[in-house]
Amino acid sequence: MEPATQAARDYFVNLADLLRHDGVEEVSELRSTFGFMAFHGGALEEHTDLIARSAAREAQASYYGVHQPAGMRQHVPSHRFTADQSGRLAEFLAHVDIVITVHGYGRKGMFTTMLLGGTNRRLASHLAPHLRTALPAYHVEDDLERVPRELRGLHPRNPVNAPRNGGVQLELPPRVRGTSPLWWDWEGPHPTPHTAALIGALAAAATSWRSDGGENNVEATDSEASENA
Repeated sequence: MEPATQAARDYFVNLADLLRHDGVEEVSELRSTFGFMAFHGGALEEHTDLIARSAAREAQASYYGVHQPAGMRQHVPSHRFTADQSGRLAEFLAHVDIVITVHGYGRKGMFTTMLLGGTNRRLASHLAPHLRTALPAYHVEDDLERVPRELRGLHPRNPVNAPRNGGVQLELPPRVRGTSPLWWDWEGPHPTPHTAALIGALAAAATSWRSDGGENNVEATDSEASENA
């Protein structure tokens, strides 16, 4: 890595640094107290903002996103997106009581696997069948012990766990986001069929969710908290 590239990489150590960069867009749309987030959106984890924002609009839910411009791929760890660094994020987290955060990942052998992390396992159990019904060709992993530790989203400062009832961290492989070679000849303008089905499933899950005020039933251990950002 060239020195200039390393310096640029090191500069973006938290949300406040990221928001000072030209072209980075911070978006907050307040509707219901159910929220969707895509704070690694834009050019970083492609189409996560499209998916989360579209599902939020369809379900009349709230949305918060940080969208990086084309050519920028700065991965600030999730636990460094904290409310004290942004008035919009603080307002969003105070408004919602539960969230689904949408992320992208890619791993060999997991091209059709969606991972459900986060501390609200009741919401994960509610969301999983919606995803399985809409996308039967995909594997939906909602057993937290089978989700890779670094993708579990259990860090207490991860925004997925900030609302009163916590939330679910949804990790999506490229194929369902419409960014894999499978879709290179897709002309649009609408999302790919898989992505459209995903958006519909997320909106349906949000619309049908009925919180009874129960507490989260999974907490990060000290060792997990240090690893799951």
